[in-house]
Amino acid sequence: MSESNRQLLTIGVFFITVVVALLLSVIVLADWFLFIPVVLVLSGLWVLVLAGIRASNPQKYERGTFSTMGLGVCMVAVGGAWFLFAFNWLYSLILILLVLGALAIVAALRRK
Repeated sequence: MSESNRQLLTIGVFFITVVVALLLSVIVLADWFLFIPVVLVLSGLWVLVLAGIRASNPQKYERGTFSTMGLGVCMVAVGGAWFLFAFNWLYSLILILLVLGALAIVAALRRK
């Protein structure tokens, strides 16, 4: 998949993500404070999909799959922690520490 097609696909997915977040905010969440975390979580999931696409077709001098996957996991964690902050700040702290610990373990065990 060429880079321009991937960028156009990402723009389309971002617009769909914003629409889904708006619908969730209006229908289910009913709190506009939680709109941005939902967008972050859904965008992070898309970055994880892009990491999978990149793994199947790696290119020279391009960001690695592990780096893209780490960015996606961090986006999901930050969005999830922000969402959980509305309920209890301790859940947010637990989620962030859990994700950071898991990323550190995976990075340490990764082989070159």
